[in-house]
Amino acid sequence: MSISVQRLRRSYGSFTAVHDLSFEVAAGEIVGLIGPNGAGKTTTLRTLAGILTPSAGRVVIGGYDMVEAPLDAKRRLAFMPDEPHLFEYLTVEEHLRLIARLYTVPDFETRARALIEELELGGKEQSLPGELSRGMRQKVVIACGLVRDASVLLFDEPLTGLDPVGILRMRDTIVRRAKAGAAIVLSSHLLHLVEEVCTRVIIMDHGRKVADDTVEALASRADLAPAGSNLEQIFMHVTGRASNPPDA
Repeated sequence: MSISVQRLRRSYGSFTAVHDLSFEVAAGEIVGLIGPNGAGKTTTLRTLAGILTPSAGRVVIGGYDMVEAPLDAKRRLAFMPDEPHLFEYLTVEEHLRLIARLYTVPDFETRARALIEELELGGKEQSLPGELSRGMRQKVVIACGLVRDASVLLFDEPLTGLDPVGILRMRDTIVRRAKAGAAIVLSSHLLHLVEEVCTRVIIMDHGRKVADDTVEALASRADLAPAGSNLEQIFMHVTGRASNPPDA
């Protein structure tokens, strides 16, 4: 497995944000990580990325334990956060060049050119972050993650700020990386997109995993939602947010 999470717990003082979470993601899989605000999704992704240290349990990336061999684990992953924090005085091209140098990316020029075209950043190569829209800054963050050709990709709300065309193109970008063999975890509130691209869905609530399967398998379980439910309906039932219609 490219990602193995084993009984992960992450606490902040007396508050536990993630409880006893276990799952695996194989090469070529796109796993959707969804849940209400405060469910523990971002904490989970930041712990997988090595930004946060587990309070208990293990995170293994490409066979390397994130605590015991953090450098080897981090070399194999790219984390694209939900907030596009960029260097104020570096251009788009300079951001890509910096990441490529830090990770000794071969054939940088060819890779950067292809990414700029794929993510529709053409003409913005010499722009500073302050000159870019929110969606464009998000694309730069994702380009910086993809320039390394990592085998594990972690996306936290990658579609924020994108227009409808940008969302469709980003969907294709994510699917293309999975077909090339990357193991992907995608967190998004756009449930229709998660349903379209993800091979499996993990639903979290109050820091716990409450469902983990394909959308089709979840929809077939009468204990989760009425038969034939879509992901949004399953999500609402599983997290206890489905409202009953008023009495006539």
